[in-house]
Order: sequence, then C-alpha cells, then structure tokens
Amino acid sequence: MRRYREEESLLNKDKMKTMAFSNLVGSIIFLAIGIWAWFQTDNFPEVANTYVQASTFPRVMIVGMLIFSVVLLIQSIFKLMGTMKPTDPVAVEVGTLNPLKDKGVAAAYLVMLLCVLFAALFKSCGYILCAVVLSMIIMFLIGKRNWVQMVLVSVLVPLLMWLVFYKVLTVNIPLGPLNFLRTLVDMI
Repeated sequence: MRRYREEESLLNKDKMKTMAFSNLVGSIIFLAIGIWAWFQTDNFPEVANTYVQASTFPRVMIVGMLIFSVVLLIQSIFKLMGTMKPTDPVAVEVGTLNPLKDKGVAAAYLVMLLCVLFAALFKSCGYILCAVVLSMIIMFLIGKRNWVQMVLVSVLVPLLMWLVFYKVLTVNIPLGPLNFLRTLVDMI
C-alpha cells in the first residue's frame, strides 16, 4: 500500500517540470521555426532549366526538422496526457535554464551570444579575426589552458579553412582588415 502511494505521488507530480513538457515546448518551437524557414526559402533565386534549386537542400533539411518535431510533439502529448511511470526517461525533472544556478547554462548562453556577434561582425571584421576570437573563447570555456595550443589552433584552423574556401572552392569569404592575405595568396 505504501509503495503504491509513493508511485502515485511520482505519477501526479508537476508534469510541467518533466522532460516530456520540455520536449513539448521544444517541438512547438522547432515547428514554428521550420514553418518560418520554409516560407523564407521562397525568396531564394531560381535558376532556369535546373531541377535542383538553391532552396532544394534547405527544404530537405526543413522537412526533416518538421517530421522530427511532429513526432516529438505527438510523443510528448501522449506522455503528458497519460500516466508516466517513475522509471520513464521523460518523467525525470529537467534542470534549470537559469544561468545564475548553473554555470554550464551560463557558458551556453555566452557561446550563443558570441555566435550572434560572430555573424554580426563577419563582414566588417572578417572571417579569420572573428573565428580566432570565437575559438579562443570557446576553448577557454571548455577548460583548455595550454595557451600555445589554443593560439595555434585558433589561428591555424581558420586560416586553413579560409585557404580551402578561397583556393579550392573559389569562394570569397570576407577578410575585413586582413584583406591583404588575399593578394598575398594570389602571388603564390
């Protein structure tokens, strides 16, 4: 009898604090993003006499995101409407998204902010400078403290990636104040 009451209290706990509710909210958010993204692909330019358009690959990815979002939404609704067993993985209480309580969440928010800054400063500062700063900060956040390794990786990887895009793929990526690298590489 006592065991039954313990299980009943677990089943009747606040379902809004469970992983199932978080999945429900996440699926609705990704459904909205997917629908918005689908309509944004209507603005992509079309090339005449070509079956594969600029919008083809993004739309394939969007359809995948929408399918998985709908599946997650349906699963979440069934779990929240029914009774969840205490051993059910979606019945566990989710952690907090409060950056004051969880340093990992604060670091995640910082990385998101840095990615927005990366996109905003991409044209004016250039790819290499933005990537060097971003990778240095992220490596520091994940616990790397070997400064020689951090500097080498942060500088060489963006340089090599830019070189591959510029020479092999012939894609011009903004360099900002480091625009002299383009003429330097062209002389080689």
